[in-house]
Amino acid sequence: MDNYSDKASTFPDPFGLARETRGFGEVEDQNDPVLMLLRLKDVRKTARDWQSFRSGVTPGRIVVPSEVSIRQTRQIPFEMDPPEHTEYRALLESWFRRPQQPDYQIALAGLVSELIKSVVQKGTVEVVSELALRLQSQALTLLLNVPLAEAETWIGWGTHVFRSEGEALDSQKASILYDYIDQQIDKALQQPGEDLYSVLLASRAQGRTLTREEVSGVMILTFAGGRDTVINAITNSIAYLAEHPHQLERLRREPETAGKAVEELIRYFSPLTHMGRVAATDTEVCSHAVRADSRVSLCWASANRDASTFENPNEVVLDRALNPHVGFGFGHHNCLGATHARLVLKTLLTTLASRVSTMEIHEYEENNEDWGEFRRKVGFHRIQVKFNPLQQNN
Repeated sequence: MDNYSDKASTFPDPFGLARETRGFGEVEDQNDPVLMLLRLKDVRKTARDWQSFRSGVTPGRIVVPSEVSIRQTRQIPFEMDPPEHTEYRALLESWFRRPQQPDYQIALAGLVSELIKSVVQKGTVEVVSELALRLQSQALTLLLNVPLAEAETWIGWGTHVFRSEGEALDSQKASILYDYIDQQIDKALQQPGEDLYSVLLASRAQGRTLTREEVSGVMILTFAGGRDTVINAITNSIAYLAEHPHQLERLRREPETAGKAVEELIRYFSPLTHMGRVAATDTEVCSHAVRADSRVSLCWASANRDASTFENPNEVVLDRALNPHVGFGFGHHNCLGATHARLVLKTLLTTLASRVSTMEIHEYEENNEDWGEFRRKVGFHRIQVKFNPLQQNN
């Protein structure tokens, strides 16, 4: 067991001192350094200023660590700026709002119920691989509107589509995703259906139908953007409720608090540490000079612990009244899949509360990221948990 924290569900804030004293950090990334913005006000201001800090640059460069070496296809609309971004975002928003529909919510509730029933029957499971990865993949079939059986293929890829154990980036593994998406586009071209591939192929932007590469760019973002982040959010939430059984009991007594609980868990755990931008001109942030074409990052994880906005920022307050977190990004690039992710987590919390009495962590291995001077816990490589059923489910 890693002794990085006293409890499995404790996620220390490694940015606190730097955030308070200077407002930024610096990290070297494949000979393309990044200035990390740590304060909430600077993160929000920079996220809004797309004219000065651009997303529509070389594909893969705004991601930290950079994916320039493993990807040439632009992720849409993630790697675009207004006004181009605005048109493509509008094209996609109605599809990604589908989790608001009752039939979608009923279908997801059924998936979550079956998974929780399974882990309760097993008793003890490794949560990352046996629950979080499986739930993320099965839920994604609803978002893409494809058969549930497709989830088994995605589960075989592991928790990250661009990384392997011990490697920051893995071009061979990335090629598996690219090849898979190409095959699905071919299938949709030959036999159009009601899945996202087919809908995109029939969509128009810039006065024309989307190109094959544009469709691929949307799909790469859909697969990669919500994979390890959702898996971390699921796993970390279970770890928290296992070590705070009174909070699970509260969710059981007050299921209406689940929505606020999701927002607070996302704030506290911040499944994605940061995301980059590229300076369009010479400028200044936090009294620090930023050269044109250099990279800055919006450090969501640090901003979400900023004591100037959040009272008791290093504590989980499930019913936090004021919670302007940036766990799903901020500005015009806020997460397109946030509605889906929120529903997955809310459904998980309410299902756990209705089916599980307590959970016990047996052993775990933490997943830590190193960003220059900062070492940040983002989740777990593995965590063994025993699920104890409510008496009524025996």
